[in-house]
Order: sequence, then C-alpha cells, then structure tokens
Amino acid sequence: MALMTRKLARLLVVVFTVSAITFAMLDTLPGDLAHVLGGEAAAQEDIQAIRRELGLDRSMGERYLRWLGRVVTGDLGTSYINYEPVAVAIRQRLPVTVELIVVSQFMALLLALPAGIVCAHTNRSLLDRGITATAFATLSIPSFIMALLLVFFFALELDWLPATGFVPLSEGLGQNLRSILLPAFSIALVEWVPLMRVLRADMIQTLKADFILMARAKGMPTWRILLRDALKPSALSLATILGLQFGHWIGAAVVVESIFALPGIGSLLIAGIFSRDYALVQGCVLIITVVYVVVNAVVDIGYTVLDPRISRESQHG
Repeated sequence: MALMTRKLARLLVVVFTVSAITFAMLDTLPGDLAHVLGGEAAAQEDIQAIRRELGLDRSMGERYLRWLGRVVTGDLGTSYINYEPVAVAIRQRLPVTVELIVVSQFMALLLALPAGIVCAHTNRSLLDRGITATAFATLSIPSFIMALLLVFFFALELDWLPATGFVPLSEGLGQNLRSILLPAFSIALVEWVPLMRVLRADMIQTLKADFILMARAKGMPTWRILLRDALKPSALSLATILGLQFGHWIGAAVVVESIFALPGIGSLLIAGIFSRDYALVQGCVLIITVVYVVVNAVVDIGYTVLDPRISRESQHG
C-alpha cells in the first residue's frame, strides 16, 4: 500500500510539473491572443476588453492557479476559438489517437517478436545480420518520411488503401481498419526496431541460462523452448521499453495524424497551437501527460506479473 501511495504521489508531481511548464511556455509565445480574436481592425479598447474577459490581464501565476482549480473539478475550460468545451473536443478526438497507437503497437510487436526470437536463436548468423541491418535501415527513416513513402506506394501507386481520412468503427470494422492501417504502419515500421533489439539481447542471455540447457538436455522442442521457456523471462525489458517508448508513439501520432488528416488529439493539439488556443493546448497536453504516466504505472505493475521477485524486493527496500 505504501509503495502504491509513493507511485501515485510521483505521478501527480509529474502531471503538475508538466502542466506548469506548458503553461509557462504558452505564456512566452510571441503575439497576443486578444489581437487574434479581435482581428486587425479591432480598436485598442476592444483588445483590452477581450484581455479582461479572458483573464489575460492577470499574472501568469494567478491564471495558472485559476486553471488548476477548474481542472480539479473536471473543467478543462472552453476553446477561445470555437467556444467548444475542451473536455468535449478531447473526448471526441481521443479514441482516434488511442486506436492509432494501439494498432501501431500491435503491428510493431508483430514485427519485433518473431524477428527478435529468430535473431536470438540464430545469433551472429547471416540471417541475424540481415534482419539487424534491415531494422537499422528502417530506423533511420523518420515516421513522417515513412508515412509519405507508404502513401505513395500503397495509396497512389497500388490504390489499395486511402491516403487520408478516417472512418469510425461504428461505420464498419473493415473500412475502419483500411483508414487506420497506413498511419499505424508508418509508426510501427520505425518503432519496432528498439523492441526487437532489446528482445534479441535479452533472449541471447536467457538462452545461455541453466534451465534452458536443462530443457534442451531433456529433448524439448526448439519452438517450445523459445516461445514458452525463454520468451517470458526475456520480456521484462521489452515491457520497460514499451512504457518508455509511449512518449515517442504519442509524438509520432501527432505528426502522422496531420499527414493522414486523422481527427485525433494530435491534430487537435496542432490546430490549437497555430490558432493560439491556449485552453485547448493546455487541455490536450494535460490529457497526454496523464495517459503517459498511467501507462508507465501500468508497466511498473506489470513487472510483478512477469517477475514476482521485483515486488518482493520493493517491499523489502
């Protein structure tokens, strides 16, 4: 119980720190939101009235505390541009981003798991070197370049998948997957490499362990040794990387959503930045931060499932 309390306290500190830094960074951006809302023809009196109405005439600290007080009650504010509640806008967009990240992670694991297992089993062979070289080649390509290449090949040349747009799951699973495959694959093709490399390195060491040698001496099939005996103890670092990489997935999703015109929280965040919609940007950053820290907390808890010794060590520490 004490361990969970400490973890929760750390998570709250992270969320508070990120929100404060974001608020300060938005406050230092050049330009004035009141001028954007008032327009070029607005008189100075009108600009001042807008600033008073939005609370922009108050100090940054006071505005941040007022915003934080509303957040505690579940109120993320209202968009300065379209007057839509920020919580409503995020709730409508978040499922698209979640689906994009989940599908891309699933695709990355589909690439990383078999590749890591094969490379560990055939360590230093020609096959191992070929897969590793291919992995590093894809890693050198940024996700936005990968997205453009996939659009050119699968959408423009082959006409297999749509280049832009999103079809909700409510309109059919097939159409939904067709609209999300290219964006998810453009992220997965970059992010699978660290997963594969970590799994390969850990599995090479696991295959040298005494219990693996004992299983081989008993004549156990190779597939069973690799998939049942060696994979689970080698997956601990893989789970760690999945948690740490989640920030990369979110960052890639922001870029990819813009390229493929997906109505997710990433494209919402970019629109808020360009329109200087501070309430919208702050709300998006807060939700992204909360999701990130919760995912990492879940990964920490998952350690105890993969290796119960971690739980015992934490209790005695």
